[in-house]
Amino acid sequence: MSNQKSYIAVDLGAESGRVMLGTISDKKLTLEEMHRFETGATPRGDSIRWDVERIFGEIKTGIAAAAKKTGDSAVSIAFDSWGVDFGLIGKDGKLLEEPFHYRDERNLGMIDEASKILSKREIYENTGIQFLQFNTLFQLLSLKKSRPEILEMTDKIIMMADLFAYMLCGRAFSEYTLASTGQMVDMRTGQWNSKLLKTFDIDKDMLPEIVKPGTVVGKISPEAAKELGCTELAVVACGSHDTACAVAAVPAEKDSQWAYLSSGTWSLLGLEVDEPIINDETFSEQFTNEGGVYGTIRLLKNIMGLWLIQESRRYWLENGKEYSYPELEDMAEKTEPFQGVVDTQYHEFMMPGDMPAKINRCLEKLGYECTDEPAKISRVIVDSLAVAYRKCLERLEALTGKKTNVLHIVGGGTKHLLLCQCAANILGRKVAAGPVEATASGNVLVQAIASGQVESLEEAREMVANSFEVKIYEPKDTDKWDAFYKSVPF
Repeated sequence: MSNQKSYIAVDLGAESGRVMLGTISDKKLTLEEMHRFETGATPRGDSIRWDVERIFGEIKTGIAAAAKKTGDSAVSIAFDSWGVDFGLIGKDGKLLEEPFHYRDERNLGMIDEASKILSKREIYENTGIQFLQFNTLFQLLSLKKSRPEILEMTDKIIMMADLFAYMLCGRAFSEYTLASTGQMVDMRTGQWNSKLLKTFDIDKDMLPEIVKPGTVVGKISPEAAKELGCTELAVVACGSHDTACAVAAVPAEKDSQWAYLSSGTWSLLGLEVDEPIINDETFSEQFTNEGGVYGTIRLLKNIMGLWLIQESRRYWLENGKEYSYPELEDMAEKTEPFQGVVDTQYHEFMMPGDMPAKINRCLEKLGYECTDEPAKISRVIVDSLAVAYRKCLERLEALTGKKTNVLHIVGGGTKHLLLCQCAANILGRKVAAGPVEATASGNVLVQAIASGQVESLEEAREMVANSFEVKIYEPKDTDKWDAFYKSVPF
C-alpha cells in the first residue's frame, strides 16, 4: 500500500446526488461528503426530463469544495449514475436538449413495437438484458418514430454519468457497465451489437467507443480546472453504472457464497458470475446480464424498490400528510404483518402518480382488503419487497446451481432496518447490511485500482469490510414467514 491518496467521486442517483471525497490510507477508506443535492425528475410540458445544467452546476459546487479541501493532492475524479438514459450531442459538441427521464410516457408500448422488428427472444439472445420499457434501445426507437429529426442532428449519444464526464474533459466515451444497461451491447463480447443496431436502423457511429472500468479517459479541461480551483485531474471511467460501483464495494469474504442487493429507488438483486447466462430460462424469468467491474457479470433482476415508498410519501405530502421515511418505517413496524402483498412488478407502479391507489388496485385484484392507512400501505410495501427478494433469489440459485448463505445489502436501503430484518426472515439466512455509501465507495476504489494504490477487486472489498460498519441480521420467525410466502397468490 502506498501513501495516502484522495479521489473525487461524483455519485448520481435518481433521487439525489452527492460529491464525495474518498481518501485511502493504511488499508482503510474514508468518505467525506462535499456536497449533496437533489437530482429528480423535472416536468417540461408533457414530458419528464433531467435538468442537466442544474445538476452539472451542483456537481461543480461539490468539486470546487473538494478541491479547496485537498489542494493539489487529489488524484482523479470519476462519475457514476443510473443506467439507460442519455444525452444527445450535436455536431457542435453541445447538448441538443435536456435528456428524457426513463419514466417518461413516450416509452410506453415500445417493447411491443420493437418485437415487430425482431422477436423478444432474438433481442434477448443478442443482449442478455431484461426487458424494461425504458431501456435505451426502446427510448431510441421512440425517438425514431416520433422525432427522427433530433437524431438527424445528433453526432453522439452519451449515457448520463459519461455525459457529465464529457462536459468536464471533452472526450465522448461509453463505459462498459453503463452501456450494458441499454440493451444494445453484445454481452458475450462486451461491444456494441452491430447486428442488432443495424436491424433497428441505429447508426453505430453515434455510439462512442466502449471503454472498460478503470480506464483513464482524459483530464479535466484547463478551463474547467481554472473555474473549479483544481488541477487538471485525471478522469476515470470507474464503472459508470451506479450498481456496478455498489457491487464492487460489497464487503464479501473470499470464497463465500453470497448474493447482493443494491437497495435504493430500485432493488437490484443478483449474483456475480464470470460469464453471461443467456438461455431460455433466463429469458423466461427475465434476468439481466449487466457488465460488472474487472471481468465480472452481474446476473440480476431489477425489482421495484423503495420507489414504492418514495412515491407514496410524495402523494401523501401533496395531500397534506407529511411523514419522514423513519416515521413511515416505524409505522410499518408497529403494524401487523402479512395483511396483504402486491406484485412489485405490477405495470402501474412504473409511472409516477397516486401510488397508494395503485397499490390498492393491485391488492384488490389479488383478493386482499384495500386500505387508506399509510401505516398499512407501508407495511404492505415492506412485506411485498421481501417476497420479491425470495422469489428472485430462489430462481437465481436454481438457474446457476449456486446456494448462497448470506445476502449482502448495500446502499441507502440499509437504513430501512425493518426491510433488512424482513429480508433475513423470509430468506431464512443471514443478511449483512452495509455500507450505506456503497456506490461512492466502489467509485473511489476503482479509481484507486486505476492509480495503482489498490491492487485488486479482492483487496478493495477487504478494505470496505475494514472501513465501514456492517450490521448483521439473523433470521427470526422463519416458520411464520415461510407460511406467508407460500400463501402468496402469484
